[in-house]
Amino acid sequence: MRLDKYIAQNTNLTRSLAKQAISSGQVSVNLECIKNTAFKINPADKVCYFDKLISALDHRYIMLNKPLGYICSTQDEVHPSVLNLLDIDKRDRLHIVGRLDVDTTGLVLITDDGQWSHRITSPKKNCQKSYLVDLTEKVDADIIEIFKKGLLLNNEIKPTLPAQLILQSKQKVLLSIQEGRYHQVKRMFAAVGNHVEALHRISIGTITLDAQLGDGEWRYLTEDEITSMNLK
Repeated sequence: MRLDKYIAQNTNLTRSLAKQAISSGQVSVNLECIKNTAFKINPADKVCYFDKLISALDHRYIMLNKPLGYICSTQDEVHPSVLNLLDIDKRDRLHIVGRLDVDTTGLVLITDDGQWSHRITSPKKNCQKSYLVDLTEKVDADIIEIFKKGLLLNNEIKPTLPAQLILQSKQKVLLSIQEGRYHQVKRMFAAVGNHVEALHRISIGTITLDAQLGDGEWRYLTEDEITSMNLK
């Protein structure tokens, strides 16, 4: 890895400030002053800034139980970002893996590992996501087959991929889909003449929302949870 990139990734310095620090002789590699910003370093190298060792930050993988009123954006807009719920350093380096609407609750994954998140969100992976859906109207059993076959949504040219629908009560279902189209769940039920009152995501792929997490609470993923999402 380039020296300037390594410093920017593992300190509060921007890439441009990291370059300045290197060029001005404030950085050493294995006790040798290095002024070449493109100098290649190895994992075993000891990089120091003002004689203070810079340790490589491990990637972070987080599960959050998103409450109402927050948006899955890295910046505040009309509503606050879910990142405000995380009391950790370097939140600006994190991004949200798959988004939820401001009025949707439940499982959100957050990380700074771009390759890991891409494996989850890539349309080619067809990563399954499951939701508890509260509806305005009674659900008829015949829509199970309709959802299984796929629905053609308004202003779309391709039907949705097969979805699994399990009736929980007269107006509540468990829905599992493989895509992430714009407002997909709400539009699917609108296509069969129903309206979503509340939407709560309970799982993404093999990761299920921890029942111990209250609204707005979070925890780091376990090693097993992280590796289980290394989709091929």
